[in-house]
Amino acid sequence: MGGRRIGVDVGGTFTDVTLSLDGKLVTAKVPSTEDQSEGVIAGIEKACAEAGIDPETVSEFSHAMTVSVNALLEEDGAKTALVTTEGFRDVLEIGRQDRPSLYDLSAEKPTPLVPRRRRFEVSERTTTDGIEQSVDEDEVRAIAAQLHEMDVESVAVSLLHAYAHPENETRVADILRDELDVPVSASHEVLAEFREYERTSTTVVDAYVRPAIDHYISHLTDRARELGVPQPRIMQANGGITDADTVRRNAVTTVLSGPAAGVVGAGSMAADDSDEHDGLVTFDMGGTSSDVSLVRDGEAERTTAGVINERPIKTPMVDVETVGAGGGSIAWVDAGGALRIGPRSAGANPGPACYGKGGTEPTVTDANLVLGYIGASTSLGGELSLDEDAAYDALADLADEAGLDGPREAARGVYRVANANMTRAIRSVTVERGYDPRKFGLAAFGGAGPMHAAAIADSLDIDRVVIPRASGVLSAYGLLAADEKRDAVRTYQRPLDAVDPQDVDTVYDELAEELLAEVSDREAATVRCSADLRYAGQSFELTVDIDRPFDTANARERFATAHETAYGYRADESVELVNCRVTTTVERSAPPVEYAAEGDPQKESREAVFGAEVRETPVYERARLPPRERIDGPAVIEGDESTIVVPPAWNVRVRDDGTLTAEVSET
Repeated sequence: MGGRRIGVDVGGTFTDVTLSLDGKLVTAKVPSTEDQSEGVIAGIEKACAEAGIDPETVSEFSHAMTVSVNALLEEDGAKTALVTTEGFRDVLEIGRQDRPSLYDLSAEKPTPLVPRRRRFEVSERTTTDGIEQSVDEDEVRAIAAQLHEMDVESVAVSLLHAYAHPENETRVADILRDELDVPVSASHEVLAEFREYERTSTTVVDAYVRPAIDHYISHLTDRARELGVPQPRIMQANGGITDADTVRRNAVTTVLSGPAAGVVGAGSMAADDSDEHDGLVTFDMGGTSSDVSLVRDGEAERTTAGVINERPIKTPMVDVETVGAGGGSIAWVDAGGALRIGPRSAGANPGPACYGKGGTEPTVTDANLVLGYIGASTSLGGELSLDEDAAYDALADLADEAGLDGPREAARGVYRVANANMTRAIRSVTVERGYDPRKFGLAAFGGAGPMHAAAIADSLDIDRVVIPRASGVLSAYGLLAADEKRDAVRTYQRPLDAVDPQDVDTVYDELAEELLAEVSDREAATVRCSADLRYAGQSFELTVDIDRPFDTANARERFATAHETAYGYRADESVELVNCRVTTTVERSAPPVEYAAEGDPQKESREAVFGAEVRETPVYERARLPPRERIDGPAVIEGDESTIVVPPAWNVRVRDDGTLTAEVSET
C-alpha cells in the first residue's frame, strides 16, 4: 500500500484533495465546479504541483462525489420507467400509507421519481414458494417497444417476491436489455430483500441515478487518463471503496459517498486514545450541510434504513444524520420573526457575502467572520481571501430584519441557531438510539466543523473534542484509509427456534461466495456475517453480528442486548430471523503521516466574541504548533483548510501526529 496515493472528495462548495507520498500528506482545496470532474482534475493538478511531482507518478486514485445525491435532491436524474407485477403499478405512491408529518394537514408526500404514465405491469405471479405464472415474453417485448417510443433513459424492474425467486424478473430484465440501449436495474440484483415498497424504491433510485453516474465516471476516467492518473476507485455509502465498473452497475451505492469517507477518515485519524469514552461522534461541517455519525469500536455505525429526499434506500450505508447547516447556509427570518438557518445555501458561486463574488445574503461563514473566528487575513482553502465589509453589511441587513442590535448581535444569533441545529442532529444519533453523548468524544472536521465543535460539545456535556490534522479535508483523507467492501443480503424469514442452523450456514456460504468471486484479492478478504432479527409481531428489525457456525441461542442473546440498548427493554417473545447479510472486506492500511513544526506559531491577535464578551484573542498557525504544546483559550488556530476556535474555558494539546485534542480546562 505504498506509493503515491491521492484522494479527492467533491463537496457542495469545495473539492478537497489529499496526496500521500513518502510519509508526507499534501492537502489542497479548489472550488467545486458544475461539471465536477473539472474541479477534481484541478485539485489533483494543484496537489501534485504543491508536492512537486508529476501526476503520472500517482499510483492510486480514490474518489467520492455527490453526483447521485445531487440528482435525488434536485430531482434531475434520468427519465426512468418502472416495470412491475400486474396490480402493483402504484406501489411507489402508496408506500407505507404513513404521513410525512402526522398532524400537518398540508403535508405532502414526494412526487414519485417515475410518473404513472411510465409505470408498466406484466402478467406474472411469483410467491414466496415459487413461480406460479411465468412471464409472457411477447408482452415484455411490447412494453419494450413502448419504452423505446417514450425515449426513456433507464428502466427499473421490480416484480413481486423476486428476492426469493428471481427467474421471472431475470427474464424480463434480459429481454429489456436486448431490446433497449439503456441501463436496466433489476430489484433482485440491487436489493434481494423483502418489502416490495422499499425494494422498488431502492431499485428505482438506482435506475434514476445510473446514467448520470455512468456518464460522470466515464468522463472522469477519460480526463484522468489524459492526466496520466489511474482509473478512480469509488467510495460507496457503506464506507468502503470499490472499482468504477462495479459502481456503474450499482449506482445506488454511491448516494452518501462523501459523508461516508469523512466518517472513515475520522475513525482512522481521530481515534480517541481515552479509555473513558465509548467512541466518537463524528461531526463534519462543510459549506452546504453538516453530517453527524458514530464510530464505535473503531468502526462506523451502519444502517440499511436510509432516506434521501424522503425516499427510502435500503442498501447498507454509514449511518449519517444530515442537517442543512453549513458554512454557506443562508440565515433568514421566518414569518413569525424567528431566526432560521438553511437549508438554502450560497454554495460556491456566488458563495457567502465575504467571498466577494457578488453574494449579498448572510451566511454562517459571514457570522463567523463578524464574530472574529475568522479574519480578513484568513485564507480559506489556502487561496480565497475574505471581504470583511461585505460580511458586516449582510449581517447588518439581517439584524434590521430580525430586530437585533447590529451585525455582531445578528452574528451571535446565527452562530447559536446553527449550533442548535447540529446539536439536535447529534442527539438523534446518540440519545435517540440509546447512547449517552457524554460517554463519547467529538471528532470535528470539515472546513467549518472545528469552529463550532467546542460550543456544541459544551451544550452536550461532551468533555473532549478531537480535531484531526487534515480536518478540513478529512473526507479526502478517508478515501486513502478506506477498506474495499462489498455487501450482499438475502431474505430468509423463519422463527429462530424453527431454523436449521445448517440451512442458515448454507445461505451465508452462498452469499460469501458471490462476494468473494468479485473482490480484488480473495486471499486477503475477510467475511463478516450478520442477521436482521425481530420479535414476533414487530414490523422492523435490528441487525446483529453472527458467529459461524450459526447458533440460535447466541443470535437470540445478541438481538436481546441490541434491543435493550435501542429501546430500553428486552421481551419474553419469540424471535424471528428475517435477513442474512454478508460483508467482505479487503483491508487497506492508512498512509503513514509524519508531522513536524517549525517557526513561531502565533500569527497575530484580533477581537473575537465569546458569549456576550469581546476578547482580544491570539491567532496561531496550526502547521507551526509543536507536538505536546498546550494552548489555553480563548484562541483561534488557523490552517489552510479549517479554523479551530478554542473558547475561554477550553485548552488544546497537540498530539505527536499533529492531531489536536481540545478539553475543558480544570478550574
